[in-house]
Amino acid sequence: MKITRFGNEKSNIVLIQLVDERELSSMEHEVDLIRGLTDRDFGLIAVCVDDWNKDLSPWKAPSVYGNEDFGSGADETLSWVLNNVIFEANAEEDDKRRYILGGYSLAGLFALYSAYKTNVFERIAAASPSVWFPGFTEYAKENEINADYIYLSLGDKEEKTKNRTLASVGNCIRELAEYYDTVTDVTLEWNEGNHFAEPEVRMAKGFAYLINRNWKMRETASGHPVHTPSR
Repeated sequence: MKITRFGNEKSNIVLIQLVDERELSSMEHEVDLIRGLTDRDFGLIAVCVDDWNKDLSPWKAPSVYGNEDFGSGADETLSWVLNNVIFEANAEEDDKRRYILGGYSLAGLFALYSAYKTNVFERIAAASPSVWFPGFTEYAKENEINADYIYLSLGDKEEKTKNRTLASVGNCIRELAEYYDTVTDVTLEWNEGNHFAEPEVRMAKGFAYLINRNWKMRETASGHPVHTPSR
């Protein structure tokens, strides 16, 4: 995996986004869009994964399009991000960074899944997330999520597809939003278009929305952030 940094690297607000090579090429545009939606300073760390279907999937599942099945590399990917991005930065005793994890499509699902595995990411931006993923809705309700705020979004045409699994995304995201509303703060925003319409705009809207929300005090007795990764 490869790390690319954008914005102010010394900012206390750090956005982390899992991307592929295509998304990485448009990150400058996304950062500019975020800047246009908030007056708060931020840094963005893009983590480019090697194998999209494997690195971001919480468990194995059969393919729903094409011939490539989904792997079970999300735990390993999360561990890599924590060790190579988060814990390294928090080596400084006076570190006060606040982390938002986000992603589009399968990376959005990864962001949600990660919030069950660690409390490092206070907020999650999941734009057009693959919440149709087999078993995820059940997992989400049976486990405790650690994030203080969840931002969800979906295109209004994404559920209008002949693929029955993908078509379930609308009902799944409504169900998750309703459930998250009982355990944490959540926003569900609908966008115009299908799954491939303006992903940079959707991610920018999600990140900016979370940046602009008031931040809660989140410290241990010693005054340092709590990190509880599950390996």
